[in-house]
Amino acid sequence: MKVYLVGGAVRDKLLGLKPKEFDWVVVGSTPEEMLSLGYQQVGKDFPVFLHPQTHDEYALARTEKKTGPGYTGFEVHASPDITLEQDLKRRDLTINAIAEDENGDIIDPFNGRDDLDNGLLKHVSPAFNEDPVRILRIARFAARFAQWGFRVAHGTNTLMRNMVEAGEVDALVAERVWSETEKALGEDHAERFFEVLRGCGALARVFPEIDALFGVPQTEKYHPEIDTGIHVMMVLQQACLLTEDKQVRFAALTHDLGKGTTPEDILPSHHGHEQRGVELLKTLCDRIKVPNDYRGLGIVTADYHTHCHRIEELRPSTVLKALEGLDAFRRPQRFEQFLLACTADARGRTGHEEDEYPQADLFRQYLQACTVIDNQEFIQHGLKGLQFAEALKQERLRRIKQVKKSYSAENNTD
Repeated sequence: MKVYLVGGAVRDKLLGLKPKEFDWVVVGSTPEEMLSLGYQQVGKDFPVFLHPQTHDEYALARTEKKTGPGYTGFEVHASPDITLEQDLKRRDLTINAIAEDENGDIIDPFNGRDDLDNGLLKHVSPAFNEDPVRILRIARFAARFAQWGFRVAHGTNTLMRNMVEAGEVDALVAERVWSETEKALGEDHAERFFEVLRGCGALARVFPEIDALFGVPQTEKYHPEIDTGIHVMMVLQQACLLTEDKQVRFAALTHDLGKGTTPEDILPSHHGHEQRGVELLKTLCDRIKVPNDYRGLGIVTADYHTHCHRIEELRPSTVLKALEGLDAFRRPQRFEQFLLACTADARGRTGHEEDEYPQADLFRQYLQACTVIDNQEFIQHGLKGLQFAEALKQERLRRIKQVKKSYSAENNTD
């Protein structure tokens, strides 16, 4: 029985990073021996065990054989005669197929260290094409290691494209798509996840609403980058610079989906893209089972981001309707997330990456002016029901007008 540290922990150590989790492979053992040593078996399909003290995962060396479509169609074989190299060969990327023994010596049968040095994401063997989740994983690794210039090897990208054309990605289940996407949104260069998917053709299958944005023109005066898809990738990049909040990043990614369905006869204008985008976003969220908190912020951002951009010119009544539509009075924290997404949108344009965004401050002032109203005053005057609601609305409008007048005087705007 020999135990080796494998996978991400070895990779990250070689990159000088602190490993987040430790996975181990056990060669020459059996389930019975593992149980006798106090390990706890996890599940029935895979021979994986939890260490009695550390609770790290220890997996018996195994091989896998493709038996059906998708990522579940595998037959697993684990026995004491499976070698370490056989186990490593079934892994996705060479940089994840490196092991370390108990003496700290590196076992690297597929030259993963060279690929780490060269910044290459390369498949271990043709068996890579047996699991479509690997397409999402390699895109996520591209996002994680983008800061070091990692790129997908040409041969691996070709293999991924062949998998897409063979329909393998169509077998992906919603939960796995969202799981990998959410992890990617947590990376500093989340935009690379979607760029890599597009590079192999998978974006059109997994996120057709996003893929449809590429090649769609916008007015050059406001969008020097012109292409809507490029703009959205820039917005996501700006969101990553602004915040680690993955919900904000998702809202930034999906705020302009409606531009993918703009009638050609009105291009490069995109009148009405907000509401079209809301419906497309709902479809996307239903398909890959996006959690409600992501969904809710995404919807209000798609619906109201142009209100935020034009806040200086909006009438007080329109401002109040927007605050109500955003549910800002009950959910001020989500309102702040919305303002961050709008800021990312404003900066996600060529030449505007460092722009100030005073619209967010003005919108925030409007909300603050409305939230300091003392409702007790209305109650003391005996107002109830519709009368109370109307009095509160009129007071909010009055305060919004005050803020607007003060802001206009300070900034010489009408």
